[in-house]
Amino acid sequence: TAALLLGAVLLAAQLPLVPSRPAAPGAEPGRAATLQGEGRDGAAPNGSAQQLPQTIIIGVRKGGTRALLEMLSLHPDVAAAENEVHFFDWEEHYSQGLGWYLGQMPFSSPHQLTVEKTPAYFTSPKVPERVHSMNPGIRLLLILRDPSERVLSDYTQVFYNHVQKRKPYPSIEEFLVRDGRLNVGYKALNRSLYHVHLQNWLRFFPLRRIHIVDGDRLIRDPFPEIQKVERFLKLSPQINASNFYFNKTKGFYCLRDGGRDRCLHESKGRAHPQVDPKLLNKLHEYFHEPNRKFFELVGRTFDWH
Repeated sequence: TAALLLGAVLLAAQLPLVPSRPAAPGAEPGRAATLQGEGRDGAAPNGSAQQLPQTIIIGVRKGGTRALLEMLSLHPDVAAAENEVHFFDWEEHYSQGLGWYLGQMPFSSPHQLTVEKTPAYFTSPKVPERVHSMNPGIRLLLILRDPSERVLSDYTQVFYNHVQKRKPYPSIEEFLVRDGRLNVGYKALNRSLYHVHLQNWLRFFPLRRIHIVDGDRLIRDPFPEIQKVERFLKLSPQINASNFYFNKTKGFYCLRDGGRDRCLHESKGRAHPQVDPKLLNKLHEYFHEPNRKFFELVGRTFDWH
């Protein structure tokens, strides 16, 4: 078809995308950019097309982005990209243009909202301007948790990655302490300086375009947090309290979707390493002032140390 041919040309030539149909009155920029074509199994989906995302979960790493995406995917009007796309932060991807990015999106119906999540976007300096140039009206989701806990989760993930490869990895104390002081050069600490990274995003997007999800509350009591996300994305209230159940074995909430139960991967919710209480206090003290600046920036407080 003509649409297929046009799609092939766009992807090959990396030309700026031309909407495949006129944007509806009042539609947000980027909403109408689509690529119609065949599904992965070769069968043409009925009236479906790939759309540039109207919502991106921008971070933060180890903040609960996978849980948020899985919960959001319970909504019938949400189509989520399966993998972290890393379009805006990896040069080898960004250099391939929006045609490549569009090709990473799921096929969706015209009424569905396409969502992708790449947690590294939040802390990557070049990303906000690049996202803005694609769609200044996009809605952004940012899930944050206690900065000290996030640091420990960050370390834990890398530690287990090394264990699985049978590679040695230093203790968390070796990263956190240098010459008897807190090692402020440790990258995991920098990722938890939320006010620094958010200021970069606020240069391009007003705060009303960024919804901050309380990651600690999402784990303890997910339904109220997801309701707020539905409202922010202007989705009809379709996700219910019955979609969540507490799994006593795992120690966190799992999802129930149409009679099918599913929990997050076993790599999620791993126990953190034991840290000396004095060092933990140093960590909490270090984040006290940055947290205060963040609370001022967003006009709300969080129940963090």
